[in-house]
Amino acid sequence: MKIVVIGGSGLIGSRLVTLLGEAGHRVLAASPRTGVNTVTGEGLGAALIGADVVVDVTNAPSWEPQAVLDFFRTSARNLGKAEVAAGVRHHVALSIVGTDRMPENAYFTAKVAQEAAVEAAGVPYTIVRATQFMEFIGGIADFSTDGGTVRVGDGLFQPIAANDIAEILSQVALAAPLNATMDIAGPDRASLAEIIARYLNAKGDARPVVTDSNARYYGGIVDELSLVPLGDARIGRIGLDQWLAQVSEG
Repeated sequence: MKIVVIGGSGLIGSRLVTLLGEAGHRVLAASPRTGVNTVTGEGLGAALIGADVVVDVTNAPSWEPQAVLDFFRTSARNLGKAEVAAGVRHHVALSIVGTDRMPENAYFTAKVAQEAAVEAAGVPYTIVRATQFMEFIGGIADFSTDGGTVRVGDGLFQPIAANDIAEILSQVALAAPLNATMDIAGPDRASLAEIIARYLNAKGDARPVVTDSNARYYGGIVDELSLVPLGDARIGRIGLDQWLAQVSEG
């Protein structure tokens, strides 16, 4: 089976390419650095020749509201057209749990537009919505730091490890399309403040973490359930303590 991974050199894509290759599939890691640009369309048609499955794990180069919207919407539309032409049988897109529940967050809004384009493309699809990555916790802490204190909303948090995301995506890519959305999450759920504090403690970072109902999450208001699955979700294997132990060793 030929599988094209769009964004195949990134955090998730590189892991996914390795897993699928080890399983014996022909895998193409497609990105601008390999001559495939989903925004301009450059190299896209050639990359998809003979492809059975396309997995889109791209990340936008800019988080400026209009730029990120244009990126995801244009990329998804171009992919859909190219996949129809190439006869692709399954499109898998990585999205975000809660992306439709935080309209003030420009990145989340752009992912909603991407999902809509995937659904409209006419290619059988599965949209995998993941909770926030464990690998992003440090960045979230830095973004939320004000005067040496980390201030976050009072919502719940259930991060998932990148290795688990790649593993689940590899299985989804080889399964029949759902023509629907599925949620995936890590095994541990706690407040955003608690999980960030655990991360900082593991890193030996003394910044205090406080809950502030006025704190924004990349521009969005965080309610209790903004960032966690509301219903059934597939749960990863790697717990937060296990992942933090690896981080602290590194």
